[in-house]
This record gives sequence, structure tokens and C-alpha cells, in this order.
Amino acid sequence: MMDIITQRDIKQLINRTDPVCVSLFMPTHQSGRDIEQGPIRFKNLVREVEKYLADQGMTPRETGAFLKPAEDLLGRRPFWEHQSDGLAVFLSAETMNTYRVPLVLEERVVCGKRFHVKPLLPLLTVDGRFFILALSQNSVRLLQCTRYTVDEIDLAGIPGSLEQALVLDDPEKQLQFHTGTSTASTKKNRAAQFHGHGVGIDENKTNILRFFRKIDRGLQDILPPEKAPLVLAGVEFLFPIYREASDYPYLVEQGISGSPGEKSDAELHRAGWAILEPRFAAVRKKARQRFEQLRQLNDDTVSDHLADVVAAAHAQQVDTLFIARGIQRWGVFDPQANQVHLHEKPRPGDDELLDQAATQTLLNGGTVFTMAPEQMPGHTEIAALFRY
Repeated sequence: MMDIITQRDIKQLINRTDPVCVSLFMPTHQSGRDIEQGPIRFKNLVREVEKYLADQGMTPRETGAFLKPAEDLLGRRPFWEHQSDGLAVFLSAETMNTYRVPLVLEERVVCGKRFHVKPLLPLLTVDGRFFILALSQNSVRLLQCTRYTVDEIDLAGIPGSLEQALVLDDPEKQLQFHTGTSTASTKKNRAAQFHGHGVGIDENKTNILRFFRKIDRGLQDILPPEKAPLVLAGVEFLFPIYREASDYPYLVEQGISGSPGEKSDAELHRAGWAILEPRFAAVRKKARQRFEQLRQLNDDTVSDHLADVVAAAHAQQVDTLFIARGIQRWGVFDPQANQVHLHEKPRPGDDELLDQAATQTLLNGGTVFTMAPEQMPGHTEIAALFRY
């Protein structure tokens, strides 16, 4: 089970300021005995927050009120039994937001005047995630994927079959609809068929088109507004019908051929990544090469200086940003003086500056790549291409 996090969610989180904003991150498990470790890990993180609040001068009563939503979460067994790969919890005196995400998150607590969202940014970058829509006339399945993970998304409100879609359209329609059934001799599913006056190939295609339009409309409310690619999986004759039905702008031309019912989520994930990885790599490589070329020319439209990049991000001037995973730089950006004050260790009121630069870039329409430190341009912690 997972939750879809969007740029709108991130914007709401970073725009919220409270005297104390707590961000908790931890890895979780979807099956097996490791599920039992989830509440234990989370309780330990809550105890860290409790100590922090006490150090800030909160009374035990104030601390208890602040932590009550998190404490209540510990007792929700169904919540812990339906996890993804990582859990992010954002807690303040006024609100708590939880996100089950397909990222293996490092166990961490960050307390400050703003929420810390950097661990979730890989989901919002150009090569962060993609979706696979597995289609047949008898079933629909949507998978959210990253490079290493895959999770099925609940499609409540979207018809799960052609039969259901047509019944919703016209429950009085007199059609004999036969879904896939198995026979003793073949043990294989038959494709859904219609029998009735005037029903033929053209009408069946029209019915499928209506079905797919319902799916596409439903997906518009589920898929994030970012440029997340959508790969189709199914028998090939369905691909052009779905493309005709769909208004989704990031539908990938190449699909995964074959009956999706005969493929596991893991198999579909591998096939989808094989289609998209070369595209992601090409976009990333092109941006990196452009940065390297301009830096060699000492062009002022690029920079790998943290203070310059943070200031430019706040001024909506960053077109493309590279940031290193697993690195934190604490300090304060003073917008009036347009200056950054760095600190070796976080102080009260500090922000994580790489996080700030990335969120500002994304929210202002820029592109962000999160990379391993050794893959960064010039092996720096941050690098940017500016818009001017």
C-alpha cells in the first residue's frame, strides 16, 4: 500500500511554518515478520522527538499533546500491515501528515521551524518514478515504480472491467456479456465477448474505447501533475485504442506486450524500466554534459557554489539542479540580504539548504536530479544551470 505524493503536497509542507516542525523517516516492510518492526522503529523515533521537545522547554503535558497523533498511530495495526518501502511523517502542533512511499528511507528525525522534505524528492525528479497501466478487457492494474521498487495503487472509483464500465453507462442494456472463463480442457481464459443484435468488431472497439476513456478520466485524479511517464502493458491491439482515449500527456509510445494477467508486478516493473531507463539516462547525461561544457567556459549561467545556487533557487532562476544524496548542509538564507549563512551543525531556526534549493527549483518549474555523490558533476554536493 502506498500514497501518491505530489508537488502540491510538497509545497504545502514547505510553506508551513510552526515553532516546531518534526519530520520522521524510516524504512518499512510490506510482508513477513519484519512488519512487526515498524511500530517499534517508529516508537523509538517518537522518543527522540520527546527528548527534543523537553530540551526546548516543553512541559510533559505540552509534549504529550504534541505527540498524541503520533502515539495514536502506534496503535493502528492495519496501518502497519499495509506499508510500502518507506514511511514519512510530518508532525506539528496543528497537523500530522503520513506518506507511505516506494522509497527505502533512512531512519531519521529532523526538527526545525520547517518540514524537511528532501528524502522524498527522488519521487518528483525527472527520473524519479514512472507508472505502468496493465490493461485487459477484464482487469485494470496501476503500478507506481521507481528504479528499485514497485507498488500497486488502489483504483477505487475506476471500473475494473469492460463489463462494469458498460453497466455503469447503461444498466438496462440487454447484452449477454461473457467474461474470461476457464474450461476443463484448456484452463485458459477467453477474452470478453458480447453477443446481441448488431454487435460486431466495430461495436466492440467502441465499447472498449468507452471503457478506456473512463479509466483515463479516473487516472487524471490519481496520477501526479508532474511529468511522470505512463507505460501501457497488455495485448498490442489495445494500445492504439487506449492512446485514442487518453489525454495523459506523458503516455509512452512503447508498451509492454502480452497478457498482463500472466505477468507479476516484478516482471512488469523490469519490463517498464527497460523501456524508460535509456530515456532517463539520456536526459540526465545531456544535462550533465551541458553543465560541464559551460563550467569549462567559466560561463556565469552555471554554478556549483552552494550559496549562489540557494539564492538563485529562491529567485526562480534555476533551470536544472543536481544535488547529492545523503548530504546535509545546514544554515539560513536571508532573502533581504540575498545571503546564505552556513553552520557546521544545525542551529535553532536553521534549514537544510540542499533541501531548500531542490524544493524551490521544483516548485518553480525547474528540473532536479538527485545523484550519488560520486556521480555528481565535478563530484560536488550541488550544481545548477541557470535560466539566464
